[in-house]
Amino acid sequence: MSDTVKKPVKITETILRDAHQSQAATRMRLEEMLPACALLDKAGYYSLECWGGATFDSCLRFLNEDPWERLRALRHAMPNTKLQMLFRGQNILGYKHYADDVVDNFVRLSIKNGIDIIRIFDALNDVKNLRQAIDSTKKYKGICECAMSYTTSPVHTTEYFVNLAVELANMGADIICIKDMANLLLPATAYELVSEIKKKVNLPVHIHTHNTCGTGDMVNLKAIEAGADIVDTALSPLGNGTSQPATEPLVATLQNTPYDTGIDLAVLSEASDYFRKVADRLKADGFLSDKVLKVNIKALMYQVPGGMLSNLINQLKEQNASDKYQEVLEEVPRVRKDLGYPPLVTPTSQIVGTQAVLNVVLGERYKMVTKETKGLLHGDYGTLPAEPDAELYKKVWGDEPRVTCRPADLIAPEYEKFKEEVKPYYEQEEDVLSYALFPQVATKFFETRKAALHGVDNVLGNREENIHPV
Repeated sequence: MSDTVKKPVKITETILRDAHQSQAATRMRLEEMLPACALLDKAGYYSLECWGGATFDSCLRFLNEDPWERLRALRHAMPNTKLQMLFRGQNILGYKHYADDVVDNFVRLSIKNGIDIIRIFDALNDVKNLRQAIDSTKKYKGICECAMSYTTSPVHTTEYFVNLAVELANMGADIICIKDMANLLLPATAYELVSEIKKKVNLPVHIHTHNTCGTGDMVNLKAIEAGADIVDTALSPLGNGTSQPATEPLVATLQNTPYDTGIDLAVLSEASDYFRKVADRLKADGFLSDKVLKVNIKALMYQVPGGMLSNLINQLKEQNASDKYQEVLEEVPRVRKDLGYPPLVTPTSQIVGTQAVLNVVLGERYKMVTKETKGLLHGDYGTLPAEPDAELYKKVWGDEPRVTCRPADLIAPEYEKFKEEVKPYYEQEEDVLSYALFPQVATKFFETRKAALHGVDNVLGNREENIHPV
């Protein structure tokens, strides 16, 4: 690009969602966000990612917060900046597929309550699982950002992702996101991939990476040089490591270049001073460890995202098998190959990781096969990127054919059923969706809310005593 041509890069700030999800088990509270909102709103960001992903579950399960009220409060506090959320396609914000009417109503109320941009992804990159969420986002006038779950395998080539980007554009995407959840995208590959997508798709390209392996800053810079329009970063108190690359260094790097973001570093510095205190609280409460900031090249070697690594460690500890950690890491890519090379992101990361632990701890591969592994093989989560191991499939399913249709086509409408079931607790339409996704957790939250409204002590007790890491 000529130095005379300006192409300002836009920044999506993740401090209110993925940063604390990746580093501190999604435990930042609304009351800790609101004091910084005026600063964030005037910094000059393209968007603020503040909702979706694990925040919904965490609000209800651990923080005794209504996630919908959180969204409304953030919208009120930041009227000048686009608000963005992460949406798991047909899984919405849960861990299984929901009926189309639930997806549609969730998108409708997300936008009604303040979301501008919905980033939609599917763990398998099965576009059938994105169709309803895309259609609903367009219907309710949201900005539709379609994300490709990035991974590496014999089938996940540059050509694969370029073709996927073209398909997503044809389905109605407003923005194409390369979602590199495990920091597997290397800088030179990022340059090549963005360049090739830009040749085929006339849409903004958004880069989402982490800094687990220590390459995230370089990935962002090379992607920008190749024409990426937007990148995700996190303010430094919760940036780097398993989170996104830090915001301030990138903004400083791009100053006085054709890519200058126009973001005010003085405002970022003030916001960082505030969030450093929040990070100190998260560390004091045991949710933030220095370990998340260390470069971990194992993510590249075994394709295991940072959050998945900590889950594997916990699973092995619970089974008194911590000495098997290295064996499990080596088993993960083998299981992934057997299951058709799924990208490792929720829920497939949990499925592959748990199966790898069982294979090692029981001393025999697939001696026990989890219900979720069986479902993944069967096609219950969608079409696998590659053919699964034929012997394994036969062992689990015999001659039963795999699901080839869109899995949601097998789910009858269920919104009205949830609406009926939640009647004893109903106070707002949004309650139906909280219940639909997390019926047991939402019911406990509703009971607590009802008791509070009647002046009764919180039936769940002190909330800090009920918080446990996910």
